[in-house]
Amino acid sequence: MNVTTTSTAGEGAKGPHPGHVSSLRSANPRYGERIIRAILAAAAAVSILTTVGIVVSLLTPAVEFFTDVSIVEFFTGTRWAPTFADPSFGVLPLVTATFWTTVVALAVAVPFGLGAAMYLSEYASEGVRRILKPVLEILAGIPTVVYGFFALQFVIPYVLRGWLGLDVGTFSALGAGLVMGVMIIPTVASLSEDAMSAVPMSMRQGSFALGANRMQTTVRVVVPAAMSGIIAAIVLGISRAVGETMIVAIASGQQPVILRDPLEAGQTMTGFIASAALGDSRVGSLEYNTLFAVGLLLFAMTLVVNLVSVRLVRRFREAY
Repeated sequence: MNVTTTSTAGEGAKGPHPGHVSSLRSANPRYGERIIRAILAAAAAVSILTTVGIVVSLLTPAVEFFTDVSIVEFFTGTRWAPTFADPSFGVLPLVTATFWTTVVALAVAVPFGLGAAMYLSEYASEGVRRILKPVLEILAGIPTVVYGFFALQFVIPYVLRGWLGLDVGTFSALGAGLVMGVMIIPTVASLSEDAMSAVPMSMRQGSFALGANRMQTTVRVVVPAAMSGIIAAIVLGISRAVGETMIVAIASGQQPVILRDPLEAGQTMTGFIASAALGDSRVGSLEYNTLFAVGLLLFAMTLVVNLVSVRLVRRFREAY
């Protein structure tokens, strides 16, 4: 009798039969969870549909453009003059200006952004971090048109020509790139600091136990462990630099020429789109379709950068 009672109690301790649990779940469905899942799925679908819509809106006029203009001329031509009596559609001048402004911006944003991230993550006290990080992120909230006029009115005439004595004109890809790099610093610093802060404290303690100092631990332990997040931050900075419009439209110049160094003035891809969109081009004309051809190329460049970054992030990802 006692054995039977014990067996029954044991079965009760194990919980109800799986079939009984299934019947309880079916009798009491979690409608709130289903609604949340539907909302999240809809949000994901909106982002995908938006991307598809952008591609479709760019692709149709771009295809019309390439029916009249040779693809070889577009990618290899060295003269960009879509509005003159003797039009030419070589996109290389726009690409070189975009390249130089992006390189200069990254040369500013990556070292300063990573330095700020290292300090905030490994050296700053909690009180200092609470003050400095919001102040740093204020830079990301300044309108880009303000950055553009700052580059045109201060950086180019006073910093480049006055303090450094460089031979630059009123407009310069170097000045636009420097200010664009300052704008990107908060993006690189904030995301990199989040990645470094996510590294387990045990890894730092193990490094200290082996005799490493704080700098060695930061450079040889924390940064490699957070490399996937740092790469993601840098790639996001590249995307922002390539797609920036107002700074380059104001400070880089409007003359589409092939730039051999960043001291010259040149029109970037986004600068051309901004200036041409304000013109009087007839919808459906060849001049109007150049906007979509350049926009599609810009989209393809950004897509390639993001695909490369995904592979790098997967390669360096660490699971803790």
